[in-house]
Amino acid sequence: MQQPRIFIASADPSARQNLKYMLIREGYLVAGEAPDGSQALRIVRTLQPDLVILDSELQGTSALEVARIVEEDRVAPIILLTSTWHRNLILRTREFPIFAYLIKPVQESTILPAVEAALANYQKMARLELEISKLKDTLASRKVIERAKGILIDTMGLSEAEAYRRMQRQSMDRCVPMKSIAEAIIVAHELKGGNSKAAEKAPGKDGGKANRHELRGN
Repeated sequence: MQQPRIFIASADPSARQNLKYMLIREGYLVAGEAPDGSQALRIVRTLQPDLVILDSELQGTSALEVARIVEEDRVAPIILLTSTWHRNLILRTREFPIFAYLIKPVQESTILPAVEAALANYQKMARLELEISKLKDTLASRKVIERAKGILIDTMGLSEAEAYRRMQRQSMDRCVPMKSIAEAIIVAHELKGGNSKAAEKAPGKDGGKANRHELRGN
């Protein structure tokens, strides 16, 4: 099993060293570290670690800005280290993927459970988001297929089951998803409808002659 890769950002070299010692002793891989927010961002984007440990008192780019960008890039869960506990910090960071807040100096008895919980919960969240995304895609596909089925029923006089089987056969014959077949049916129908409307609007030969006779009579 691959070791989780952890990144540490803290302005305090001794604090970084202490964290590294505790994590490495427990079998974690500390893949990188940085003394300030700007370096932290560059390295995190390059490394794509499994967990980011941020000191809330980073210099340069603030820890909250780093957390915001980590969230936007969907990189990893965050453990935030802070000197004191205050509710305002929780309120300011509630939209970020911060899975634990630890008071400095960090103890082995708190950092190790926090790391395990952050990694496990982030993986659960990622799986749930993937399932939700798949469900949305499935629902969107069903809507497209239902619309195409209705077009086949209206234009070809097929039953609902026949329309569905027709799309299913084409999907299997062409080795493409049914959604693609349905989208092609909808596009073809819309193009045909547009051409029919254009033909209706265009003046015919007889209509043109009638207009000319009317103008002469006037």
